[in-house]
Amino acid sequence: MKKFVETAGFIVCVQGVAGLLYEWTGWFRLWTVVARLRFLDDYGLFVNIVLVVTGGALMIAADSIKA
Repeated sequence: MKKFVETAGFIVCVQGVAGLLYEWTGWFRLWTVVARLRFLDDYGLFVNIVLVVTGGALMIAADSIKA
């Protein structure tokens, strides 16, 4: 379970970073989920920041899981 939570946190964090790079530079559109969701068009930057923070929190929280 610990590895699953770490992996999920890493994937969420990478999605957020790729989304931020897409918002700032226009690159990495193929990697981002947020850029493909039309109802999040106006909130892309905020959602990507939340993804980075959530991914980091998941990776940190995985350390408290007893294996």
